[in-house]
Amino acid sequence: MGGARLRRFDELRARIRRAYASGRSSDPSAGHAAASDSHPAATPEPGPPAVPPPDIEESKDLHPSTSSRDDADVPHALRIAAAWSWRLIVIGLVAWALVRVIGTIRIVIIPLAIALLLSALLAPMVGVLLRIRLPRSLATAVVLVAGVAAVVGTLTLVVNEFIQGVPDLSRNATRGIRQIQEWLKTGPLHLSDNQLNSYIEQGERWIDENTQSLTSGAVSTAATVAELLTGALLVLFATFFFLRDGEKIWRFLVRLLPVAARWRVDDAGRASWSTLVAYVRATVLVAFIDAVGIGIFLVVFDIPFAFPLAALVFLGAFIPIVGATLSGAVAVLVALVDSGWVTALIILGVVIGVQQVEGNILQPLIMGRAVAIHPLAVIVGITAGVVLAGIVGALVSVPLIAVLNTAVRRLAHRRAPEVPPDAVVIAAKSP
Repeated sequence: MGGARLRRFDELRARIRRAYASGRSSDPSAGHAAASDSHPAATPEPGPPAVPPPDIEESKDLHPSTSSRDDADVPHALRIAAAWSWRLIVIGLVAWALVRVIGTIRIVIIPLAIALLLSALLAPMVGVLLRIRLPRSLATAVVLVAGVAAVVGTLTLVVNEFIQGVPDLSRNATRGIRQIQEWLKTGPLHLSDNQLNSYIEQGERWIDENTQSLTSGAVSTAATVAELLTGALLVLFATFFFLRDGEKIWRFLVRLLPVAARWRVDDAGRASWSTLVAYVRATVLVAFIDAVGIGIFLVVFDIPFAFPLAALVFLGAFIPIVGATLSGAVAVLVALVDSGWVTALIILGVVIGVQQVEGNILQPLIMGRAVAIHPLAVIVGITAGVVLAGIVGALVSVPLIAVLNTAVRRLAHRRAPEVPPDAVVIAAKSP
């Protein structure tokens, strides 16, 4: 019995040896190793059975963009779409958080943005005073005081003319309302006195029902007076220091970046500042031409509030497309109330003509290609600015788009930017 078991064990061991030997003879590397062995006749030691070779499908090479077999089973297009999706989600979350932060500290961000625009407008004047050897602080103070005086004087003239013209405009508006009532009675609608009275009563009832909301809005508006004063003071101080120490502030910000990125960022920042200066100066010139052109026709046709309306056109021109349209509509409405529909149509033609000259001749000629922005980008930017920050957002959105356009183009340019004169100083002073 025991001898039979030993024979079976010897047969099993012999089979294992033959299987092992046949596996080594079928493997080229094994044959090469056997040929290089110094004892080819040595009997191999018994060992565990050979592991079967892996499946052919498992040994296939993976795609370079995958890190596991599971990734390789996912279609390439789906992996690309997923990669884009999570990156876009991250960018969206960062943008949302940035908008929330800006909304929280808008009382600081908005005055700083306005101060940058004013600095871009007044910087050439400061440069002129510096060339005649005035100290930088004195030159900045003179330009800033002159600018504030010009704004205050203009507002004073506008308010005085508005106060003087309100009584006449009220009488003309009352006469216009009566003409409208007569037209509603005798025109194609043929409304009766009872119907007109019912509509008037509905309007009065609506005003009475919404008096509380209107009053609360007035109270909230009064509560923002302190914020407006704080913002105005911040605009003045920020404008003064931007004009006086703008170069030092920019160098400080550049030194916070890695050394390898400083020259490119400095080059893009200076190009963006040049774009902002060109945009603001061109916008002021275009706005002045619009205001003078429309104001002359308002004076010729003896339209009340000619100077306030011209000032409104000047301010509205800082908001491209939308601002000129709204300010022109106000001028047409005043002409309609004061002088009738014939004069209103003439003023409407003047406004449309001035806008066409502005859009097709003045802006391309004055601004040039350096600050050229597609009209769709302008409309989208103004809409987003109005939603986020109201009128100030509409005012700031277009120059912001122009600056970002220049900065992105400059950073994306593959050639190495020219080393600015103070780049060596920036690198030397870096910590």
